[in-house]
Amino acid sequence: MYQINQPLAKQKLIYILVSGLISSSALAQSQPSLEITATGSTEATQSILTPTKILQGDELLNKLGTTLGATLANELGVSATGYGAGSSRPVIRGLEGSRVQILQNGLSVGDVSNISQDHAVANNMQNAHQVEILRGAAALLYGSGSSGGLVNVVNDRILTNLPDRPTGALNTSYETVNNGRAGALEVDSAFGSVAVHVDTAINNANSYRIPGNSTQSQGQPTGGWTVPATGNGGKNYSGKLPNSFSNQDNLGVGVSYIGQNGYTGMSVERLNNNYGIPTSEGGSINQSQNRYDLQHETRDPFAGFSALKLSVANSNYSHTEFNNVGAAASLWRNIANEARFELAHNRIAGWKGIFGVQVSAASLNATEVGSGSYAIVPPTKTNSNALFWIEEGKWNSLQGNLGLRYNNVAQKPNLGTELVPQAMNIGGNTPSISLQNRSFNLMSYSAGGLWSFMQGYGTGVAYTVSQRAPSAQELYSYGAHESTATFDIGNPNLNKETSHNLEFNIQKTSGLMRSKASVYANRFNNYIYGYYTGKSVPGVEDFSVVVAQQASATIKGIEGELTYNWRQHGIGGRVFGDASQGTFDAGGNLPLQPAPRLGAELAHQRNGWLTNATYIYSYQQNRLASWEQGPAPSYNLLNAGISYTEKIKDVNWTLYMNLKNLLNEQIRYATTPMAVRLYAPQPGRSLIVGLRGTF
Repeated sequence: MYQINQPLAKQKLIYILVSGLISSSALAQSQPSLEITATGSTEATQSILTPTKILQGDELLNKLGTTLGATLANELGVSATGYGAGSSRPVIRGLEGSRVQILQNGLSVGDVSNISQDHAVANNMQNAHQVEILRGAAALLYGSGSSGGLVNVVNDRILTNLPDRPTGALNTSYETVNNGRAGALEVDSAFGSVAVHVDTAINNANSYRIPGNSTQSQGQPTGGWTVPATGNGGKNYSGKLPNSFSNQDNLGVGVSYIGQNGYTGMSVERLNNNYGIPTSEGGSINQSQNRYDLQHETRDPFAGFSALKLSVANSNYSHTEFNNVGAAASLWRNIANEARFELAHNRIAGWKGIFGVQVSAASLNATEVGSGSYAIVPPTKTNSNALFWIEEGKWNSLQGNLGLRYNNVAQKPNLGTELVPQAMNIGGNTPSISLQNRSFNLMSYSAGGLWSFMQGYGTGVAYTVSQRAPSAQELYSYGAHESTATFDIGNPNLNKETSHNLEFNIQKTSGLMRSKASVYANRFNNYIYGYYTGKSVPGVEDFSVVVAQQASATIKGIEGELTYNWRQHGIGGRVFGDASQGTFDAGGNLPLQPAPRLGAELAHQRNGWLTNATYIYSYQQNRLASWEQGPAPSYNLLNAGISYTEKIKDVNWTLYMNLKNLLNEQIRYATTPMAVRLYAPQPGRSLIVGLRGTF
């Protein structure tokens, strides 16, 4: 069982909650379903075979943050990284980066956010209609190596049904902690058989206020950093955290032709995001992306098949990194193309499923402004070709699923790139590497079963093997990385990473009281991680030398929730908890692991009024990797909200007020690298007021 170095009373509280969740079965917010994917405008209910969390409607609006990570940070089993307000990715069951794939409408988002936590995910949350978290067989539909899971952001920019009248939504809000101003508008309409969608959003926020001082008392930032870098009269910074601002805007247009048996549509999007990097050095990133999507679906294309779908996306992404005096330091570009074809067949002997092909190609190029030399990672082309097949069946009280995916991934760096060694503090130079082309054959598969042993109760098991090719930065990095204060060195000889995940589930899905619990173990062969050597590079601000290595590792965890009359009229309540621990099999802890959490929610909904309050206690994380400074402190997070909705003519208007971090606690995520965790806490107490309307 997970051991927590906290007072005995808190240990007992976790034990009582977890034991109660298991014995009473634990929450699912809908009945088990045979729907095996939730992509585009298709809305899937939660199934124990393919665990899926869908945020949509009022729940999404109440939890909506400026970033994907902030939106999902308090979901069951999900944590977040925290580089100020501009960049935050989800961390699922202790896994992040390349192990958690981010999609937009079922295709890769096309950015470089998996390379480093300071690189923002290239989507605008203001226009999201739903956010989906998929694991197991469902994740194999979209990629191999998503051992943590997969997150799909759906904006319904390509309409699949003709609106019978113009519809749309608008939203505007103001936030006190950062003088944040946000506004969003979208409109859907139809002209004959052609449907049109337009959306736009703006979100501007200044640097935010923090509780107390900036530097974590339990551990000083690497190099004794202060704010500003030259010091502040011997004091840590208080008040507003420098370089924590964020300014976003986007415009999207979609057009689709909708016939009796399907649709064909395309969309274009322009995204801009300018945000600060809250490290001692300071700086900012100016991000932009042009994205083009094409989708086609034919329903009942021929005998025995229910749907044929083609999806294509082109993303032209770039960002410029600026230093603390506003001078451009490096330019990153990533051109990504992706296409997938899938065919869904009708039920055969109780089974229905989807099979298809997926191809993608990406070209990454990062250069230093002025010298023109590479920045951290040499220019690299990545090609991926995949076949996938997912089946799910039902026989009376039994359900089962099978998933299979074969993937070939080729990494091709510019072999002529000169990698320049740097002198280290203990003598000698940084270890040299030799660039080489690599190709990986990956085989991932999943199997699961569910037994509904009585009406409204079910228990199941799922086993997934997922293989991942090393990313370009893990293979070929060789340079200074200011946002993490490291000199990163890749390993071109890395092997593919394999995870073996076994999960047991139990759930109750009927009645006022509902529940769900999961216990899992994820065993890794050749787990890839960055090892802090204890050496540094004096010529590059004394940054720590970090080398890519592999080792056997295991992540074990438990999560569950129990609800009463949740999301229904009247009063409802929810209690939940999650805990995971990652260790190297040879001894020691994995880096950047989330702390265990307990939480409770209360809500009341009646006559247009909705009130809610959420409390989360995050335990101190003292199970750190040997090179991490800490511990990451515990914190109490209290949020509350109230809204009133009334229909005036044809518009449903909602006036809302949300209070965040009411206790004004200093919050530092254990999942954030030391360069920021020890230096930059999350925002303090904040009030958000807003008005939204739908028509």
